[in-house]
Amino acid sequence: MHKDIVICVQMFTNSKLAVIQEIIPEKNPNNVKLFIKREDLLHPIISGNKWRKLKYNLLAAQEAGETTLLTFGGAYSNHIHAVAGAAKEFGFNSIGVIRGEEHLPLNPTLQDAQDFGMEFYYLDRATYRLKHTEEVVNSLRKNFGSFYLVPEGGTNQLAIKGAAEIVEGIENDYDYFCLACGTAGTVIGIISGLQGGAEVIGFSILKGDFHQQEVKNWLSIIGQPEIKNWQINLDYHFGGYAKYNQQLVDFINNFKARYQIQLDPIYTGKMVYGVMELIARSEFPKESRILVIHTGGLQGVKGFNQRFNNLLNT
Repeated sequence: MHKDIVICVQMFTNSKLAVIQEIIPEKNPNNVKLFIKREDLLHPIISGNKWRKLKYNLLAAQEAGETTLLTFGGAYSNHIHAVAGAAKEFGFNSIGVIRGEEHLPLNPTLQDAQDFGMEFYYLDRATYRLKHTEEVVNSLRKNFGSFYLVPEGGTNQLAIKGAAEIVEGIENDYDYFCLACGTAGTVIGIISGLQGGAEVIGFSILKGDFHQQEVKNWLSIIGQPEIKNWQINLDYHFGGYAKYNQQLVDFINNFKARYQIQLDPIYTGKMVYGVMELIARSEFPKESRILVIHTGGLQGVKGFNQRFNNLLNT
């Protein structure tokens, strides 16, 4: 039985935990005011934008009478981890379709997901690229029966609706909202939620200039193509998804020591690094008020440290 009351009430209650903290940049020639919204505090497992993006999908799965969630992701995916945790929390079965071959022992992300009760199904990379085609989805339904499909990264219209709630109830005025951009769902949600009230900057963690069109397409789908107060910054991906260098590692460690806030090396670390560098270079106008969104993803730190010999302080 699904915990429908818990889904509604607990999500509302926990949303109050997303506190806003002021950050004092070391180099700040234009005297901007910088704040961080701690979406990572929403839930110990389903944190940050994953909580927001899954909220209405969980309710839709429940309303459809589905008992199983199926989704896609890589071996270190925050999304896989969050879906598995949400399924356990709210009484669903879960299936994770994982890109690539099985590797044992499981890494920390997949071990957690398995401990949450998720069943894994591995797809070779060529087939994985076709994961949303009717042929692949039908084959999965033949294997597993009926399920509620959550797309890779969680981005769909329901996810965008949930992400828009990140900016609900923010009392202070901000000139800029900054956040990491992967599948762009959270960026689109915040653009939608603000309704032109401030500039949104998405910091791409992927190589390539495709997010611009992705955002435009989704804004058209949700009926808001006229909103223009956004941009995608392509300068801080550090070589692409999951790429890093010592400079980024040092920044994340120094940021934690200075502000007692953990960042991750895939998303939030790159975004905050970019914001701090732009502030130091006077790229934001004088006296600007900037709110950065901590979108969670901290489960990935454990896997990163396992792979790279504990580079990050925790």
